[in-house]
Amino acid sequence: MKIEFKIATFEDIAGIIELCNSCFNEQTSLSQAEKIYKENAHDCNQIYVIGVVDNQIVAHTKINIIPTIYEDMNTYAILNHVCVKKELRREHIGTKLLDECFKIAKEHNCKYVELWSKNFRQAAHGLYHKYGFEVMDAKFFTKRID
Repeated sequence: MKIEFKIATFEDIAGIIELCNSCFNEQTSLSQAEKIYKENAHDCNQIYVIGVVDNQIVAHTKINIIPTIYEDMNTYAILNHVCVKKELRREHIGTKLLDECFKIAKEHNCKYVELWSKNFRQAAHGLYHKYGFEVMDAKFFTKRID
């Protein structure tokens, strides 16, 4: 299977949302996604990567490049919404997607690549461990802003 990875454009948003809504049991609307994409299109530190097979988006992640003033952290990347179309899992597309992410992170002089994953995504966790990611001794906290 030939897969092509590329940086997503506005025209790819519908395919990204369809894939992510399916993979993550989300209900993100296309209009909301297009609005946010347009508002942030100028930010070179927000990179949407897609994997395409036969003109269909089958893999996706967003890379957030975070430059810091802290020497130990330096510049790093956070991946989110790492996903592969369910029918194509076990085809090593996830590994190839991570390879592409690390290539981009190196181009941005990142020292680390981090990600977080919801507990229900056990299969994804297997990929991350196999790829060499380690579970950090930390907790992910969130608080809704009303």
